[in-house]
Amino acid sequence: MTADYELVVECCLLAGRLMMESGAETYRAEDTMDRMAVSQDLRESQSFVTPTGIIFSGNKNLPTRLVRIKARTTDLGKIALVNNVSRKLTFGDITIEEAYSELKQIDEGHETFPLWIKVAAAAIASGAFLLLYGGRLMDVSTALLAGGVGYAIADRLEVRTRVKFFAEFLAAMLVTIIAILSVTSGLGIEIDKIIIGSVMPLVPGLLITNAVRDLMAGHFVSGLSKGAEAFLTAFAIGAGVALIISL
Repeated sequence: MTADYELVVECCLLAGRLMMESGAETYRAEDTMDRMAVSQDLRESQSFVTPTGIIFSGNKNLPTRLVRIKARTTDLGKIALVNNVSRKLTFGDITIEEAYSELKQIDEGHETFPLWIKVAAAAIASGAFLLLYGGRLMDVSTALLAGGVGYAIADRLEVRTRVKFFAEFLAAMLVTIIAILSVTSGLGIEIDKIIIGSVMPLVPGLLITNAVRDLMAGHFVSGLSKGAEAFLTAFAIGAGVALIISL
């Protein structure tokens, strides 16, 4: 086993891990890893990617490597950066050493949007969804508040507890409480429209899309697991809303 082989495998695994941690589809991560390996004359490479781990082998006569996926989020910007590195390596514009260096920089130096920007975006999206579903202009301010606060609570709780479903459940409860208080105090009119618009930033839309695309591509393990995660997230949101309304 040569040092070059180790570097190629490390580079492919790093690219796959970054993509899966950022919300990429399973088949896209496998295709990226295989293309990078082929560009380095590893034409018998095999990769097996799941939402929780990646198994990769560059050659049947050489060792197989495994890397765990410990965290998953949505970062399409990071996926685009990894794709760009893969494309340059495949076209021969950079060496494997340069590709690995760039991927390490993406892993260590890439920053997501600050929390206040994400909360503001969630609030604006909540108001827009309320109008899209036929809500009234008077309820927009409540949807902005509920959507922003709900997203902030979900984000912070997920970071602290590492339990996504618990965070979504409590966030949905808080959104419902804000909507009820708004309507009972006369500041809001249609409680159902406020709740629906405000919980939309919590809905796992990308996860559902990736589950369907993976299933269509034949990745049944990843597709079913992502579908189950999306279902549990949606269930947590619905349960949080239902619990407050029933009380």
